[in-house]
Amino acid sequence: MKNTNTSVATRGVQPRLLDQLRDKIRLKHYSIRTEQAYVDWVRRFILFHGKRHPTALGKPEVEAFLTHLAVNGKVAASTQNQAKSAILFLYRDVLAQELPWLDNVEQAKAPKRLPVVLTPAEVSRVLERMEDGYGIIGRLLYGCGLRLMEAVRLRVKDVEFSRHEIIVREGKGFKDRITMLPTSLAAPLALHLEKIRAQHQQDLTAGGGEVYLPYALAKKYPTAGREWGWQYVFPSSKLSVDPRSDVARRHHIDEQGVQRAMRAAVRSAGLVKIATPHTLRHSFATHLLQSGYDIRTVQELLGHKDVATTMIYTHVLNRGGRGVNSPLDSI
Repeated sequence: MKNTNTSVATRGVQPRLLDQLRDKIRLKHYSIRTEQAYVDWVRRFILFHGKRHPTALGKPEVEAFLTHLAVNGKVAASTQNQAKSAILFLYRDVLAQELPWLDNVEQAKAPKRLPVVLTPAEVSRVLERMEDGYGIIGRLLYGCGLRLMEAVRLRVKDVEFSRHEIIVREGKGFKDRITMLPTSLAAPLALHLEKIRAQHQQDLTAGGGEVYLPYALAKKYPTAGREWGWQYVFPSSKLSVDPRSDVARRHHIDEQGVQRAMRAAVRSAGLVKIATPHTLRHSFATHLLQSGYDIRTVQELLGHKDVATTMIYTHVLNRGGRGVNSPLDSI
């Protein structure tokens, strides 16, 4: 079957609009998930307006589509803004149209909500119920403050056991950062890697053992993809085909499996809070601030660009409503 995701820029023909979009996204080294989301939104935008070419559309059509998503689709503000980003990327980066209305399309305002935070006891109950490798991932999210995708994309070479550090490569905003490796997690993680290394050796023996390398590293270092250091700490149990290259490799574990394991653990622990894997990261930041660590330190560990983002966790330092004692407690 023909792979519709394969770029056609090198076939000697004028690529279709969506293929041009894919080419530009890959040129800018956006992730496969961003590519899939942007292509889907642009396709929906074109279909919404009767398959008219975007060059024949303008601000009213863009706003009509975004309004339709909010009113009829009832999508969240973040989803609406993602659709807007995809459409603006199409006009600016693919069609090279710097139109004055692009900057004036209104941005949907997301509601400001306080993050869900678990108590240390609740975290312990949840982590105890996350089985197999999912338990180690959960402990990385809470013990290191990692985002879910940062954990599942972690490579062996970025775990520093001697320094008790984890190097997070290309986190949000394409930024690298260093966070701690909990002492209590070092031994279980090392044991886990021993099992993964045995699996990798079996793959090499079978003629495989190659993983995806970012950018052009595979061309610069042809054998690096089979080296132990580049392997994922949490590889998938089976091979999968890369949608961009059609090459079968052992990719990292599916993040949806972690999400399902977290939901099951939360239910088993009897919690009424709506907790996700990202809740463990929220709890990491909150508990560090409760322990007296400086907010700038927590900001660096989380990889936040602006300290104002980290400030949201200071709400837990208050007692009740903004630290005010209820008059009920004085009678």
